[in-house]
Amino acid sequence: MSGHVFVVGADLTRLSCDDVLVPTGRTLRIARSWRALLPDDLVTDEDAEGVCVDLAWNGDERVLEVPGTGLRRAWLLDTVDDCGRGLSWLLDGAREALAAVARREVAEPVHGRARRLVGLPALGTGWGGAAGRRGDLLQQLLPVLREAADEHGFDVALVLRGPSDLAAAQRIRREDTAGWDLPDPLRTLAEQLGERARRGQLALFIGAGVSAAAGLPTWEQLLDELAGHSGLDGELREGLSRLPPQDSAALLARELGRERLEDFVQERFGPGPYALAHALIADLPVQEFVTTNYDPLVELAAADIGRDLSVLPYDEAQPGRPWLLKLHGDAAHPESVVLTREEYLQLGDSRAALAGVLHSLLLTRHVLFVGTSMLDDDLIRIAHQVRSAVQGSDRGPRNPSGTVLALQEDAARSRLWEQDVETVAMARGDTPPAEAARRLEVLLDLIGCLSTPPTGYLLDPAYRGMLSAGEQALADALQGVSEVMPEGAGTPSAAGEVAALLRRLGAGRSAGRRDDGPDDGPDGGPDGGPDGGPDGGSDDGTSGEEPADVATEPRDDRLQAQRPG
Repeated sequence: MSGHVFVVGADLTRLSCDDVLVPTGRTLRIARSWRALLPDDLVTDEDAEGVCVDLAWNGDERVLEVPGTGLRRAWLLDTVDDCGRGLSWLLDGAREALAAVARREVAEPVHGRARRLVGLPALGTGWGGAAGRRGDLLQQLLPVLREAADEHGFDVALVLRGPSDLAAAQRIRREDTAGWDLPDPLRTLAEQLGERARRGQLALFIGAGVSAAAGLPTWEQLLDELAGHSGLDGELREGLSRLPPQDSAALLARELGRERLEDFVQERFGPGPYALAHALIADLPVQEFVTTNYDPLVELAAADIGRDLSVLPYDEAQPGRPWLLKLHGDAAHPESVVLTREEYLQLGDSRAALAGVLHSLLLTRHVLFVGTSMLDDDLIRIAHQVRSAVQGSDRGPRNPSGTVLALQEDAARSRLWEQDVETVAMARGDTPPAEAARRLEVLLDLIGCLSTPPTGYLLDPAYRGMLSAGEQALADALQGVSEVMPEGAGTPSAAGEVAALLRRLGAGRSAGRRDDGPDDGPDGGPDGGPDGGPDGGSDDGTSGEEPADVATEPRDDRLQAQRPG
């Protein structure tokens, strides 16, 4: 059974997956940003620039498994090409590493995922053998990853950080129509949603199903966990299952006390690794997000690609900055969490302004619902209010104001909601839920590919080899404009707007660079990337804490011994 290759912006040290490939060299010195993946007892030395590990190569091998007992396993891969062996040597290393990963037996993928997920960065584009040739590497690496996913049956996540890398990779993938194992109706849906996202017409609603993929509880599981902490006897615990969920929560809140309940929510839904779906959602060129989840995983995934979301109602919304509305509260503000029936009733009263935001999105955007069963009382109330407002006007029949991506086909529920939203099932019949959830990830991956602007690498010299003759002529003309831009062009002015556009097209990026941090401009503003992300990002797939603009060729052997791979 073939696997799938995802392309996503994320931090590999925080992305929930089974295996991670970590670039290094023969000195086994690793970039410091990978430190979270290394057991403390293996670290022999560390400083601001790197970490040394207590392992050793066996002959000419290029792959080392890092010992560990956690859910995620790290693998060290030699990517430092001191002998000029070229991209084919790097690609052979990727094949060798993925074959080694496949030989490790995994009883069950992390958090019940349908397939193992193997994450890796754009190998060799930091201090490795592909520095300055990122376009060439991506064009040759993606087919290698596809072959490995087909051969070994696991999924692969190619994790990129800079907008040039993401835009270039998505352009390559758009030319390969066989890259997504989806039925035609879902491909058509992806095209429609990708177009809406590209035009700024799409908003996202994120339900508990998305965070379940990161190991967080669904509503029913949360009540069960709270019951375990409550001390209720067996008869009362059994009776909880016969109560409506909000009433079960009310009883548990009474037994636990509000303070203990808030402490539990704050700890259980605090920061942690995020799922692939969180990263795929955060990558979309969308400015408005709404969630009923308490956790911070969407905003963490967004921050890891330089998108600093305003979290409403706790932060102040700013022009041009993407935002995330926490409709049912936030674990960082446990007093705000909506759980019991009384709190739900208050949401329709004192918190009506929050519901009004979703009202507005349903009237002015197309809302994509992900990870929700659409049984939440607040969603039902909000949809009814929007329907009443629309039906009370003189307009004729209205197109659905949203799309629900459901895991399983449910004809009755689809019919119930057909006046408000279109429901699209990922699977039907006896398809396991985990496989349906994986198909949802593949669909989100295709939406992200189709919605990524194809211009983020136009002026980036590392991708010049990907340009057609006409694109090269356009890039040369725009580069000439970039060179004559006046100083201080970042200020609000016509020159500032042009400078921002040129940065979004890749101007000012060095072909041999390491992109180690976001652009200085506000996320989603004129200095951000085309999707509201940064103009930078680490090419090693992590948080980018190493020094920027490290020269890679020619190398001094003494200096190379001090550098991570």
